[in-house]
Amino acid sequence: MDRVRTASHGKPTATGKKGAAGLGVLLALLATVVWSGSFVATRDMADSVPPVQAVFWRWIIATLAVAPFAARQAWQQRALIRAHLGFVALATLFGVTLYNTLVHQAGLTTSASNMGMIMAASPVVMALYARLGGERLGARRTFGLLLAAFGVLLLVGDGSLGFDFGAGDLWMFGAALSFASYSALLKRKPAELGGLAFLITTFVLGALMLAPAYAISVSVQGGFEVTAGTVGPLLYVGVFSSAVAFFAWNKAISVIGAARAGVVYYLQPVCVAGLGFLLLGEQTGPTQLLCMALILGGVALGARR
Repeated sequence: MDRVRTASHGKPTATGKKGAAGLGVLLALLATVVWSGSFVATRDMADSVPPVQAVFWRWIIATLAVAPFAARQAWQQRALIRAHLGFVALATLFGVTLYNTLVHQAGLTTSASNMGMIMAASPVVMALYARLGGERLGARRTFGLLLAAFGVLLLVGDGSLGFDFGAGDLWMFGAALSFASYSALLKRKPAELGGLAFLITTFVLGALMLAPAYAISVSVQGGFEVTAGTVGPLLYVGVFSSAVAFFAWNKAISVIGAARAGVVYYLQPVCVAGLGFLLLGEQTGPTQLLCMALILGGVALGARR
């Protein structure tokens, strides 16, 4: 009872902490499930929308989706945004511009299932960042991370360790590295900078960074045909995978930290494989199931304290 009453002195109770942690886990799960669908949507429109054009319109749509909720806060905090513009620009580069462009590029030559499983190894890079920052990993976490890395190498080697990586797999390795860098940067986000202000600023900056590449793509490759088959996936990745999922993920990290949010992210390969089978008819064979087990088992061990 005394632990509950500590709330009257302005200190968080054990119940309050558990409630906040539960909310953080749910937000991370929401982002993970939505992002799983984005790999399927990306793969589905890979043959009809050039990658750079898809990513550019993704952030235009995302900006329009969050503007009614975020524009006012961003305007009120414009001086704060300018003061931390270097940090915001770096986070935009890794989390908005590079990560999503690499994912869309990978979708041209690899399956949605492979994309999801390779991305599930990004917490390995997060752990390496943590180690460089002085955090001790321990024998169990190190073994788990090595096991997950072995599973990824086996996956992209199609059941062998011949390191015969496909182009799409290599693009996804780059995406995983970029996403891990973004997640590590989020721990340094100034506390006084509002989540919505940060979100819409990264979306706008991301679109501006992509604008030159978009113009070149249109001039060289031409535009894409506006149909239900192109607009539908773009709306999904713009509204849900960008506006909703990024807000949920950023909030989850602020509540429970990158390491614990990463544990939930490990469910992504299962979600992507299921959606890929149901929506795209992608088959999951014994080798992929073995790799999935290695990756999930490894990262589960690696995430434990």
